[in-house]
Order: sequence, then C-alpha cells, then structure tokens
Amino acid sequence: MIIIPPMLRKFFLIIILLSSSIGLSQYNFKGQIAEQKSGKTIYLSIIEDYRKFGRISMNQILKKTTTDSLGYFSFNGNNLINENRIYRIHLDGCPESSSSSEHFFGSCEYSKSILFIANNTDTITFPTSFNNEALCEITSTNSKSSTFLDIDVLKDQMAFDFNDFRSDANRKLNSKKWFSTLQDFGEKLDEPLAELYIFNFLSDKRNETYNYYLKDIGNTDYYIKLGERLNAKYPKAPFTNLYLNEIAIDQQIADSNEPTSQLWKWLLPLLLTLSIALNIYFLIRNKQNVKNADNEALEKLTEQEQNIVQQILENKTNKEIASSMFISVSTVKTHINNIYRKLQVASRDEIKRRYKSLT
Repeated sequence: MIIIPPMLRKFFLIIILLSSSIGLSQYNFKGQIAEQKSGKTIYLSIIEDYRKFGRISMNQILKKTTTDSLGYFSFNGNNLINENRIYRIHLDGCPESSSSSEHFFGSCEYSKSILFIANNTDTITFPTSFNNEALCEITSTNSKSSTFLDIDVLKDQMAFDFNDFRSDANRKLNSKKWFSTLQDFGEKLDEPLAELYIFNFLSDKRNETYNYYLKDIGNTDYYIKLGERLNAKYPKAPFTNLYLNEIAIDQQIADSNEPTSQLWKWLLPLLLTLSIALNIYFLIRNKQNVKNADNEALEKLTEQEQNIVQQILENKTNKEIASSMFISVSTVKTHINNIYRKLQVASRDEIKRRYKSLT
C-alpha cells in the first residue's frame, strides 16, 4: 500500500476543490438539430418579461452560434445569472432567400425554439427525439429545466377538454378544474418561474381562460401567495415587480366587474388618466434632462472640438474638415476620437441624432 504524506494529501485536496469550484461556475448548453447540416444559426436568449414567452426580441438575445457539419451546437461560459432564470434556445430555420426580419424573428416554417429554466452552473443537452424532432427534449443537471415541457402536456390535455364540448357549462366546469390543476401542479414544483409560465397562459387576454381568471383572482388567495413566493425567491428580479404590478391592476379590474363595486366604475378611469398624465410628464422631463446633459457635455469640448462637431453636423468629411481648419486628417481623427469619448457616443450618426437641433 502506498502511503501519501499529509502535505501531499492537502495539496491534492486543494487542487480537487479548486477544480470543482471552477467547474461549477460554468454552464454548458448543447444539442443537435435534426438536419446534419452546418451553418444553421442558433440563438440563446434570456426571458425577463414573462409576457414575451412567445416572442423573439433583440434585447433578449445573449449569444449566437452556428451548427457544425453534424448539426451540433453549444453555448458555454460563466456569464449567466447564478439564480434560476428562463432561457430560450432558438433555431433559425429560414432559407437563405428569406428576409432578414424573418431570419431574426424565427417566423419561417422550419424555425424552432424551446423554453427552459437554467442557471450559471447547469449542463443541459437538447437531443433530437425518437422521431428526429429537434428542440423538444431536455436532459439537465437542473431538475427544474424541463418543467415547461411538463406544463405543456397539461395544457394540451386542457385544450382537449375544452374542445370536447363547446357549451358554456362545459367551459365553466373545465375552467374551474384546470385552473386548480395547473396552479396546484405549479406550486408543487417549488419553482415560481414555472408558476409564472402557467400564470401567463391562464391570464392571457387572447385565451378563453381570461374571463375566468378575472373571477378567480377575487375568489382565491393563490395569486397573492404566488407574489409572496416570487418576492421571497427572486426579490430583485424584473419579472417579480412586473407580476406584482399586474396583479394589483387586474385585481382592480376584477373588482370593477363586481356589481357592488360601483366606486371603481368612475375611479379606475380617473386613475388611468392620472397615470397617463404622470407618464407624459415624466417623459417630457426625462427628455429635457437628457437634452440638458447633452448640452453640458457639448460645452465641455474645446473650441476646436466644438467646431469639428458643427462640421460633422454639416455632413463634412474628415478631409473637408481638415481643409477648412488647416490641420491634417490624422489630427481631425484624433479630435473626433476625443469627441466620441467626451460625448460618450460611438459614431457620427449618433452625434447627428443628439445635436441635430444645432444645425
């Protein structure tokens, strides 16, 4: 038997602990699309607004990659949030002839996406299914990652029940049954993000469930308790504030629909009018503040830099500016770089947008 000296054992232990900590701080999301074809574009997005589960937007996208020759893709690093968040993998299945907007928004026939829960330490695989479908299965080190897929199964069963008989009586019975079923299922998952996914579906104004939701919000404390769970687990997350604000407004709408709540029939429009007026006021004030800040930044420029800004606004080239000021083009470029830094802009176009009133 080999006896390892105590100091050497400590050294090996430190190496193991360091390796473990480094490994745990990395995420790795990988998968394969059905077609074994390289160059397919894949996006990774974070969804902070649960009302945008069904939409792709530019400010959600974190990373972009392409598939290799066998159709594999991967995202990895340590730049995600350490808490659970909702992410989307989006496959651009558009042909080369499609417009750029169709490519970006995934509106082509063969574009696909999948929502999942993850954090900065997770390893997740998106394999092709038994019938060669892409982005419809999840294997993860995070037990919460695939909860949306489980919820989608229940939503499909709910749709079947609703379509079985299209009568008002059937709709009322199924609404009561499925609201309770989905809410209980979500609560037992012990993950408020999954409950937000359910809430977004049940409270969607485009769904048949919306009218029952407005009644349900006044008949149960489920929504208040969901707000408490969100606030306890994700107190600083934007979706928590969004939910709490939305519930407060929906509660007012639900109360206004009650015959005994006559007060809201005139008070709610007044509050909405006041809210609009305040938003307009703050918008105007913010614009004025931005304008004042821009003017202050401009005043900090040297006289020569201000002269160059004025000529940029007149659409003059570097060569024309150099000629009019009797300096070299390289000197003009140096001044422009200093102007960019002082004004905190990145291009001539941005200068023109901010200071077009000076022309």
